[in-house]
Amino acid sequence: MIKMIVLGTVALGALAAGGAYVAATRSIETPAYSVVHTYGDVELRRYPEMTLAQVTRSGTRRKSVQSGFSPLARYIFAKDRAGEKIEMTAPVVQKPNNDKWTVSFILPSDVSPEEAPKPSGDVKLVTEPARLMATIRFSGVWSDRRFEEAANRLRRWIEGEGLGIQGPFEYGYYNDPFTPAFLRRNEVLVPVIFKNKETSAEKS
Repeated sequence: MIKMIVLGTVALGALAAGGAYVAATRSIETPAYSVVHTYGDVELRRYPEMTLAQVTRSGTRRKSVQSGFSPLARYIFAKDRAGEKIEMTAPVVQKPNNDKWTVSFILPSDVSPEEAPKPSGDVKLVTEPARLMATIRFSGVWSDRRFEEAANRLRRWIEGEGLGIQGPFEYGYYNDPFTPAFLRRNEVLVPVIFKNKETSAEKS
């Protein structure tokens, strides 16, 4: 009887966490990409031009995303600058930059580069051009092994589709560290191009 009560409590807790996660993520803006092709958990997407606030940090992937998000959070919540707070968006994006890592926050779509608050410190505003991105989605912990496995699966799919890789693999974090791992949305993304016109026509 006690075991059943404990299991029931755990199940209710998981359902409550899931409900809170759904409610929270529905209220956060994500990029307005269009899906060109879907193959299981892999998608080929077209992303619009976006404005990013970003910083570059050294260290491991885990440490750099933690240290990189701190100044971005101060920028978002107007701790180190004048003006109003900026609405949160998802995902936070991380990509290798030589022997360092660049961590980026995507500004809301209704905030133009001209209207964006001027950052302080080493936070920079950059414009990311429209891109064709191959992506793979997975849940679970943010371990190097999980990201590497996802990147390898995505690379094999890209090669099989006859696409060309145009930049480093990027990591997308859609949730905060307090979200249960099984509810997290994690992604690996990489810019690609069509190698021939026939493939481009088939996917357009």
